[in-house]
Parts: sequence; structure tokens; C-alpha cells
Amino acid sequence: MRQIITQVDAFTDKPFAGNPAAVCVLATPQTDAWMQNVAQEMNLSETAFLIKLDDGFSLRWFTPTTEVPLCGHATLASSHVLWSEGHLSTNEDARFHTKSGLLIAKRQGDWIELDFPVIHSQPTTAPPELSQALGVPLKTVMQNSLGYLVEVESEDLVRQMQPNFQQMKSLPIADVVVTSLAKADSEYDFISRFFAPGLGINEDPVTGAAHCCLAAYWRDRLHKDQFLAYQASSRGGVVKVNYVGGDGLRPTVGDRVLLAGQAVTVLRGELIL
Repeated sequence: MRQIITQVDAFTDKPFAGNPAAVCVLATPQTDAWMQNVAQEMNLSETAFLIKLDDGFSLRWFTPTTEVPLCGHATLASSHVLWSEGHLSTNEDARFHTKSGLLIAKRQGDWIELDFPVIHSQPTTAPPELSQALGVPLKTVMQNSLGYLVEVESEDLVRQMQPNFQQMKSLPIADVVVTSLAKADSEYDFISRFFAPGLGINEDPVTGAAHCCLAAYWRDRLHKDQFLAYQASSRGGVVKVNYVGGDGLRPTVGDRVLLAGQAVTVLRGELIL
């Protein structure tokens, strides 16, 4: 049996930028081991697997080493594939049933908007080895379901840092979102990078899930709900962020964040089972 697999660059409007993801729309269910093997073979930060359901699609995400409960860029890539490959008409929303609940993607012109849960962070005391591993002084340290969320003093520090990934792997929590305000003359509100050696990804190029926690973090500090964000990896990517839900006064577990990005197909091939 031959299975089409598509590689998409997400959170970018040009090829060879943003975050690449592989997308496989399965005709029949496959085992977890098989999906993990395919993800390892593709060797991208995420490979997405979809199966058609009565009300949308089942969606699961695998890194080369493990399954993850939430992935923004591979959801964006999956939505792009469903519309561009004719699995959905262009006026239909993409509905995904995932381990993080129901996720909905909508077309907004050239952009794709994802409706995701907000990830709230709590203050924490980081081990001194964290600053050593990142190689920069830490301004603020929070913790959430992704790992640490660290603010540093400047955009230059975010862009220039070169973490020691082997040292990061020895920490109790190995995955870190690093962020700062953008420069005053920038078109962006904040920038970030995401290091995830605990997931088998030293640096993820552009991370939707990270912006689920960055939305809440910067909302509390900048007192606004809409942001234009840039993830400053070597590939780089742009994310529109819109914090919605809740009562507008205090964070709740029901809060949502709308993440918008663009996507480009760069490769389509046959996976021979």
C-alpha cells in the first residue's frame, strides 16, 4: 500500500523558512510504533498523522523520539494539506480531535488561524545550572506544561545565545522557552526561541505551543491581547497571537489563544508501507 506524505514549511510564506513538518493523511489506522518509526525516518521536529472521522480528523504528533500532546506548527501544516490536497473544501473549517481536545483551524485569506488552549505559567525557582546551560543571565523564570519559560533582558541575548544542550539534558526539566521584548523600533512585540533537547529537538524553528504560554505571559506584562511575534531561530517564523476567552480580568483554564500563520508545501512523496 502506498501512502502520500507531504512536507510543509509552517509559519512562513516562503519555502526553506519557518518550521518544517511532515503530514500523513492515513487511509487506515496504524500502530503507535509504526508512526514513531515514520517520524524517526522523516527526522523533522514533528510528523503529523491524520485519520478521517465523522466530525473532522483525528490528529496525533510525533517527534523523532516521542509523541507530544500539542503541536502548533504541525497542526498548521495539517490544515494546509487538508485544503491544498482536496480533503476539505476551502470554505470548510478543519476540526482536529487531539490529546489536547478539539482544535479548529480556519482560513483567513493567506493566513491560517488555529484555536488553541492557553498554557498558563507559574513562578518557580530554577536551578543555577539552568542559567549556566543557557549561557545568559535570567530575568524571570516560570514553569508550565512545556517546561521552563525564561525572560531575558534583551532581544540581542535571545538571538545570540548558544545553549549547552548536553548540560540541559541533565536538568530535571530540559525544555525551555526563552523570550524578551522586541527592540523598540521592531514591528514585533516580542521574540522567542524554544530549546527542547528533552524531546529530541535541540531547537525547534517555530513553535505554536510555545506561543500558547507566551500569549499569557506577555498579556500579563503588556496589558494587551494581540501581538505580532517572531521566533528567532536560524529559519525564523512569524506568528500572529490573539488572546481570547476568560473574563478578561484573570486567567482561567478555559482561556483560548488564536495563533495565525502561513504555510508552503515543499515536498510530496509516497511512503511505501
